[in-house]
Amino acid sequence: MSYYPVIIVLVLAILDWVAAEKKLKLLEYIAKPATMLALLWWMWQSTGLGGEMLWFTIGVVFCLAGDVFLMLPFNMFIFGLLSFLIGHIAYIIGLNNAPPFINLMGMIMILLIRYPLAIAAAVILIIYLVWLYPKLAGGLKTGGKSGLRLPVLIYSLVISLMVYSAFITWHRPAWPHTAALSACIGAVLFYASDSMLAWDRFLKPLSHARLKVMTTYHLGQIGIILGAMLMVLSN
Repeated sequence: MSYYPVIIVLVLAILDWVAAEKKLKLLEYIAKPATMLALLWWMWQSTGLGGEMLWFTIGVVFCLAGDVFLMLPFNMFIFGLLSFLIGHIAYIIGLNNAPPFINLMGMIMILLIRYPLAIAAAVILIIYLVWLYPKLAGGLKTGGKSGLRLPVLIYSLVISLMVYSAFITWHRPAWPHTAALSACIGAVLFYASDSMLAWDRFLKPLSHARLKVMTTYHLGQIGIILGAMLMVLSN
């Protein structure tokens, strides 16, 4: 694996965190997309962008598009949401693109029955969604954005499935435990980032919200992609 590009990824990410905290828009316009482009470069240098990394490549590309939509000074939230939704679907496919190959319902039911970690992940995600989504729906209604309740619900379910898929990698022979751990940590951080973004946007402003959102987001992306690359390099 090539480690020099990840230094560039981290430097650009830190610059974006500074830009987010200090509201330096010009720096953000450069560093935010550049971080994801550097992540693609790291992937290309280490494993290539095709083969088993193809769906992760697609995921990063759509997340990059979502980054651009959300940072523009226009109301393009729904386009950003759609881009990230597609990105998560790509990650779900990539995380499940190893034996055993089973359909979605089979993946949920069989793994819930056989593996305690899958049970724990599912229970925690369900409890979290049952707690969080009604609050978001109420905030959207109060803010006059009731039309976003269904898109936000769909997005919440998809990103939850992405996190669940990351935890399932612990039970996939193709995924070494180091790769699975990285993917799990990354997925949870990504989930935390989106939760804070939604809370800050629709419910109540958080202190240093942009810094917290971007820090967990970039570390989450790095964790998922590092896990995928470790998986590919081990096979």
